[in-house]
Amino acid sequence: VQLIESGGQWVQAGDSLRLSCAVSGGTFRHYAMGWFRQPPGKEREFVAAITWKGGATMDSDSVKERFAIARDNAKNTGYLVMISAQIEATAVYYCAALSSPVAVTSTPAVWGQGTQVPVSS
Repeated sequence: VQLIESGGQWVQAGDSLRLSCAVSGGTFRHYAMGWFRQPPGKEREFVAAITWKGGATMDSDSVKERFAIARDNAKNTGYLVMISAQIEATAVYYCAALSSPVAVTSTPAVWGQGTQVPVSS
């Protein structure tokens, strides 16, 4: 299984941005999908995850207000939408295929290479 993120680009605070994660070499619906991010100088952290059926979970209420997660099993693609970018959201964003299709807390089995999102004021 291979995951390739795209959509990362420089944005201004308040802008919206959609990140995509294309999955190949496997059956997409066999995996829950997670999104993580690594801010500059910090460790990678969980943002959101979605089961193969579309049940979503977010890291926190603040994340829930700023992000949306979705997937299209027919297109083998997952999405993370940054609804209103905040400067503190500057990070490299990674998608991951989780080891269970239904457990959003399961261990990431495969990682994408990451896509950078700088947010400026």
